[in-house]
Parts: sequence; C-alpha cells; structure tokens
Amino acid sequence: MSTASAAGATPVMDRLISRTVEKHLPLSVHFDLTYRCNERCVHCYLDHDDHGELTTAECLNVLDELARAGALFLTLSGGEIFLRPDLYEILSEARRLHFDISLKSNALLVTPERAARLREFGVRRVQISVYSDVSAVHDAITKVPGSLERTLAAIPILLEHGLQVKLACPLMQENLTAYRGVMALAEQLGVPYVIDLTITPMMDGSSGPLAHRASVSSLLPVLRNPVLHACKPQPAAEAAATMDALPPAFGSAASSGIESNAYEDLPCSAGHNSCYISPYGDVFPCVQLPQPAGNLRREKFNDIWYGSPKLERLRAIRESQLPVCSRCEIRAYCERCPGLALMEGGGLLGAYERACALAEEKARLAGVANPVSALHREQDTASSQTIVEAEFASVASDSSSD
Repeated sequence: MSTASAAGATPVMDRLISRTVEKHLPLSVHFDLTYRCNERCVHCYLDHDDHGELTTAECLNVLDELARAGALFLTLSGGEIFLRPDLYEILSEARRLHFDISLKSNALLVTPERAARLREFGVRRVQISVYSDVSAVHDAITKVPGSLERTLAAIPILLEHGLQVKLACPLMQENLTAYRGVMALAEQLGVPYVIDLTITPMMDGSSGPLAHRASVSSLLPVLRNPVLHACKPQPAAEAAATMDALPPAFGSAASSGIESNAYEDLPCSAGHNSCYISPYGDVFPCVQLPQPAGNLRREKFNDIWYGSPKLERLRAIRESQLPVCSRCEIRAYCERCPGLALMEGGGLLGAYERACALAEEKARLAGVANPVSALHREQDTASSQTIVEAEFASVASDSSSD
C-alpha cells in the first residue's frame, strides 16, 4: 500500500521511490493505533477487542525508530484513532520527527476543536470512509444510526481548518450502486475519492467478510465507468516513465499506489519500501499480508526490517518468476495482491480466482478478444485432460469386458 495518487509519481518522487526500493528503506508506514471502533461495519476485517495495545510510551518509541530508519510517509489509522486518548501526544511526536502525516477515520468524533489540533500537529490529510450518500445504506453498513450525517458534518469542519480530505468508498453487495452518489458528493465538496473494489478476509484468515463481496459481474457498471480508469492496463516499463505527464486523478477505482519504474517486476511495494504496524507492535509487510515479521515489543524496528527471514523471502519474489501469473497474457489488466494470493489462493506465489476474474473482465471491456487468465487456461487444460483420460478408461474397460 502506497501513499500517493494512482495517476503517477512526479520525477522527484520517482527518484525517491527508486532509491528506497533499491536500499529497502521504509518510505511509507501504516500504523494502526487501535482496533477499537465506534462503528461495526459489516465487512470489517478487524477484531475490535483490545488485546493489549501499545502504550503511549511504546507508540512514541515506535515513531522514533521509524524516523531513524528513514520513514517519511506516516498513516495513522484504526479502528477509530480518536478512541486513543493519547492521540495528540502521538501526533505531537510525529510532527517533531517531521513525518508527512495522514489519518484514516470515520470522522464521527471530529469537532472544530479537534480539527484545529490536527492542523496544529501537522496532519496533512484525513481519509474518510463513506459507503453511500444515502443514510439508510451507509448506516446499515456501519450499524450506527445517524453515522452518515455525523461523518458528512465533519468534512467541512476539516476543510475549514486547512486539512485535505479524501473519501473512500469500499463497494460490496450492500452498496453496489452507491458509488455514483459518493462520486457526486466528492465532486460537490471538491475533494478526491477512491472507489475500492476490495473486500478482504479477516486478518486471522477467516472468510466472514467475503460474504459481503460483490460478484465480478455485478461490478460491471463500475468497471465500465471511464472516469474511474478501472479497465486501463497497468503501465508497461517503457510507458511508466510518462505517467507523471498525466493530470492527477480526481477519483479512481484502480490501485491507490504510485505507478513507478521502481516497482518493475515487483508484486507491490509491501516489504520493499512500505510496511504495516498493528496496535500490538506486530510488523507486517502490509495490512493485507498478515504474516508478522517481528514484534516491536521484543525487537527493534531496524532488526525486523533488515533481518526478518519472512521479509527477505518476500523481497526475493519477482513477477517474472511467478509460476502461473508470469505466463498470463492479460497480466497488464491484473491487480494481483500477494496478501490475497496467500489468504485466498494458498500461497504468495500463486494466482487466485478473484484477481483472475477481474482481470478477464477488465481486459474484455478494454477490447481484448476472448481474454483468459493463465489460471483459468491451466484449469481448462487440466479439465480437458481429465475428461480425455476418463473416456479412454471407459473405452478400455468396455474393450476388456468384450
């Protein structure tokens, strides 16, 4: 998971990304301060009970270690971050250490006083989840009556205090048609947005949230929407250098990561120049790749980042060496996630059904004739072989009985 618009990196940012990937510097860190939340979203992948969150002193120490390691972009999230009574103390330390600070929040607890303090401590942007512009739809997902009204009331408060706001709309069965209203709302407010097509398993691997996942066929209106760029192929190496010439995307249904030459042949930035830290001090390559590389209560960040065997194995993976995906003819249309490959496909190197089905639909809508993923091609070949073998066995059996 990265920190900038999918429209592409600026030349300066591209050089920074290249250097951090080459040197394995943790450019971007997502740090969840708590899993506790004042909403109970039906699709949430977190356990909201407190199992022993990092103390204030431990959080401040984590920030200090991240700064020493070279981290620049810091995203603080939850759960709901405003449920941490020490939030401003943590933000004060983050400002002192010169992080570029973004927050993720449902904004239910935002007040003018709190917005002013966020600005005081140098917060640049707040990303807010909005599931619909219709209260009945949004509130049914959050399970908190009146939550949409309170969330929307917070946005002008944040804007008035000089904070950037971005709307995030995860799409699921319950709000499939809501994206149009969220897009219109964002444009009315003059803020960017992202329409997120990803619903993930729980961090412990259980599949409960997937019951809310929208089918690929039901996402066709989103994929067809030209404003969202959902069906554009991922830039090839020779084309990625020109991405900075494009205007910034106002909204997107594509990956929220930076397109950069530096990630050529890498599955994503996770473990290369970005990572995720849980409220309990576990260090993961990404929030969607829940394989802990170490714990900050027992180890220093640098020791984990540079010494973890799990991170070393992850960094050795190259797209061109993936056993199935490297042979896929529509790979340019795929946003395969290594973490979801692990949780849904059974391995970091494998393909998984959801990514393949989406890639096929995107390629078809982009004009590719009869797009078939490598996974499905292999499955079809294996199925045909099984049928042939069964028919041969049947004929052989009939012959022997004669």
